[in-house]
Amino acid sequence: MLRFLWLAALPCLAADLRIEGAAARDGILKPPLTVTEAEFGKLQRTAVAARDRDGKERRYEGVLVAELLRRAGQALGDEMRGPVMQRYVVMTAHDGYRIIFALPELDPAFTNTPVLVADRMDGQPLPARDGPLRIIAPADKHPTRWLRTLEKIEILAAPEAVR
Repeated sequence: MLRFLWLAALPCLAADLRIEGAAARDGILKPPLTVTEAEFGKLQRTAVAARDRDGKERRYEGVLVAELLRRAGQALGDEMRGPVMQRYVVMTAHDGYRIIFALPELDPAFTNTPVLVADRMDGQPLPARDGPLRIIAPADKHPTRWLRTLEKIEILAAPEAVR
């Protein structure tokens, strides 16, 4: 009985992902984009093999962060230069934990290292404590940016330098 009550007390995690702050090459902000679970499942899929915190090799499947940023209207690739290079990405989990990537770290035109928004591990949906969505950064030497329960991606501009 107590186990049932504990499970019932867990928060209901939405599978929708909100992306805010995308800007075109001209710097004009795009409206926020919400990607639903159904839409996420229809996007181009990518798989990566990576060792988790326990050292076990896992196969994660999902959508590249760059693809989601592109869909939100963020300038990437050849259009990413000048002020766009000063942008960074904050990813927020359900519990408020946040991680940061420089925008070029996420763009395949600048790096060979994919960063994935995963919804599956070893062919199964992510465990409830990790999902429904999770960031996987396989090139990071320590998985502290492997954010669990991803809810929001924000693209922000670095503050102007004080001279």
